[in-house]
Amino acid sequence: MKNIAISEAESLVMETLWKQHPQSAEEVSAALAQQQDWQEATVKTLLNRLFKKGAIAAEKDGRRFLYSPVLQREQWLMSESKGFLDRMFNGRIAPLVAHFSEQKKLSKQDIAELKRLIKELGDDQ
Repeated sequence: MKNIAISEAESLVMETLWKQHPQSAEEVSAALAQQQDWQEATVKTLLNRLFKKGAIAAEKDGRRFLYSPVLQREQWLMSESKGFLDRMFNGRIAPLVAHFSEQKKLSKQDIAELKRLIKELGDDQ
């Protein structure tokens, strides 16, 4: 699947659809109402943009449409992560981890998890 660029606002709509689908515009709007002060028209605009980009599919259900994700969350995360790493750290993970370590943003749990991941990577070699 080609890389689909989605905005921060569109990603909130996608998160709602990834959690549960299919959903109508009204259902998506209700789900987002707890975190965003958006009118239903705003949600419909975002759904339309996502549909035109091929990130979601729409199925007619009487007088309304039901929306489901086409773009999988894992695909989007991979694309976003790679783009961030490329822009900020020349595509390398070690400088990213070093940055967070220097800023004291890594908890003991984060460090333990990183050590476990590194050990697993070493075991695969």
